Amino acid sequence: MKRVPIHRDKFYLTLTKNYNQMKLNFIDKFLGSGFYTGYIPIASGTFGSLAALIIYLIPGFEMPYVIIPYIIIFFFYGIYVGSKFEEVYGKDPAECTIDEVVGTWIAYLFLPKTTGIIIITFFLWRALDIIKPYPARKLESIKGGFGIMIDDVVSGFYTLIIMQVVVYFFGSF
Repeated sequence: MKRVPIHRDKFYLTLTKNYNQMKLNFIDKFLGSGFYTGYIPIASGTFGSLAALIIYLIPGFEMPYVIIPYIIIFFFYGIYVGSKFEEVYGKDPAECTIDEVVGTWIAYLFLPKTTGIIIITFFLWRALDIIKPYPARKLESIKGGFGIMIDDVVSGFYTLIIMQVVVYFFGSF
């Protein structure tokens, strides 16, 4: 009988990865990945933002007394679950898109819910989230769930401010 050598390092890494993934329960995976959009292999952040937009389109969700509590709850939950995602997948993993969900909802705060505003806000938000103007880029380097969340919160507020100025000068369209 021929003996086949076991590659201990590879075996150990496989066991470690499987063990780490067990740290994420269904709710953590579902919400932390932005309703599973984080597992889409291409443009997971954009798909996470689209998922947030679909929820935003639910009638009444744009009301401040509805959306603001969701932003706060998802922000703090995102800090918690983002740290767990980093343990499993590494620094600021693409699988964790709860930050895009929160940033998207912030971008739409207090804006008119019209087709033109929704579309322009979405594309501006995605551009600012990708570019990450100062201090968002610097904040992204913070370790853990807070670092995952805060850069998107800042980009969301940048989008909100720009869109408020647009609406003030040009109205809703």
